Amino acid sequence: MRTDRRVLTILSGVLALSYAYFYQAGGWNQNSRFALVRAVLERHTLQIDAYQLHTGDRALWNGHYYSDKAPGLSLAALPPAAVARIAARVAGVDPEGFPGLAWTSYLATVVTAGLFTVLAAIAVFVVTRRWGYSPGAALFAAIAFGIGGPAWCYATLFMGHGMTAGCLSASLAVVLLLDQADTRRQRDVAVALGLMLGWSVVTEFQAAIPAIVIAGLALARMRRGSREDVTAFIWRLLAAGAACGLVLLVYNALAFGNPLHLGYQSEEHFEELKRGFFGITSPEWWRIRELLVGRYRGLLPLFPLAGIAPVGLLVAARDPQRRATALAALSIALYYLVLNASYHYWEGGWAYGPRQIMSAMPFVALGLGPLWDFRSTWWRGLLVGAFAWGVALTVVAEATNPQPPAQIKSPVSELLWPAFRDADFSLNTQTMVHATPPGGPRPGPEVPRAAWNLGEIAGLRGYASLAPLGAVWLAAGGLLWTARKR
Repeated sequence: MRTDRRVLTILSGVLALSYAYFYQAGGWNQNSRFALVRAVLERHTLQIDAYQLHTGDRALWNGHYYSDKAPGLSLAALPPAAVARIAARVAGVDPEGFPGLAWTSYLATVVTAGLFTVLAAIAVFVVTRRWGYSPGAALFAAIAFGIGGPAWCYATLFMGHGMTAGCLSASLAVVLLLDQADTRRQRDVAVALGLMLGWSVVTEFQAAIPAIVIAGLALARMRRGSREDVTAFIWRLLAAGAACGLVLLVYNALAFGNPLHLGYQSEEHFEELKRGFFGITSPEWWRIRELLVGRYRGLLPLFPLAGIAPVGLLVAARDPQRRATALAALSIALYYLVLNASYHYWEGGWAYGPRQIMSAMPFVALGLGPLWDFRSTWWRGLLVGAFAWGVALTVVAEATNPQPPAQIKSPVSELLWPAFRDADFSLNTQTMVHATPPGGPRPGPEVPRAAWNLGEIAGLRGYASLAPLGAVWLAAGGLLWTARKR
């Protein structure tokens, strides 16, 4: 256990630094969420009228504009954003100027999307270890999720996927604590579980189905307790979840005059949201193909380990002790794939990979631990090779632009790799107050870049700007090797 704690500390630190190393600036999705943060802190309102020109993702209701997004991420970002504004004033920087807004949105992103993606990686490690697999298997699964695929990109964008992934996967890890917890701790677990599952839904409405699956799994594991313990657990779980639901209902009531009115019902631009259930109808096979292997949004070309991870979940499910959680993870992954394939706007706009299924990535990664423990040299070599491919492509995306424009049909070959080859980094020129990025996909040197990495802030340019991050990775690798030997 001491070794596990040491490994988790190192893993958490290196992932947090990797996510904090990049600031990817604005976009319609981010700007909509950040507009709500600004509206609350600057004008003490939920209306984003003053910022509605910064985004196309907005709701129009009774003559006023609102963010059309689920409010969970924006509400969670209020404390770090408030701290960032205070720090900016202390440093003599106008928090409402370009540098101040960049700093505020950067800190808000790190504390929400970034740290919750770290939480998801920790959950992958913990679940894999509680399934009985080796520390090496747990580390491989966690780090493959953390930096081996598109999840890293969404940890650096002010969107809801990272926070939802963290809440849901941490909930699954908490469920595994129930068997070893006494009655008092089980009741504490119920509260924690209810809060995490509830907030996942407040952050992304589509998380409701995975939340129900995990809550059902928790109740199934409680059947061995007394009726009194089970009843207490259920009431605490429901109360904690209802507290999060109350936040959403109050927000809707204050913004739209009706606790059941969602922002998507008043979406201004996307007419297809009126079809089916907010644009969700039935899955299309061609969409599944494109989501998995297409050059435009295909997951497997970017994260090849995801193609074999389901096999690992089925291997885990062969053991009766792991079966329920393994099948729950697999069902959540399949749910997000079918959901994305059923959505009219399946491509996710300006995105790297299939954006709508990013919250499923920690559940997919859980299948990598069982595969690692096959202990075949050639097999592990294959896994490491696929991991290296995913890391390399994700570094390319992070260094250049993890939001390639929607009109580019092969983002890696047409934009990201050519820019990386030329050491043309931080391409995004769209700030949190721009509705469109000036200068095109690869702006010239005369157009200011809104995105940056910490190496560039330190004065480094090109490949040299990535050197500090590489040094962090090398140091972390040495520490992990030492922990392994111990």
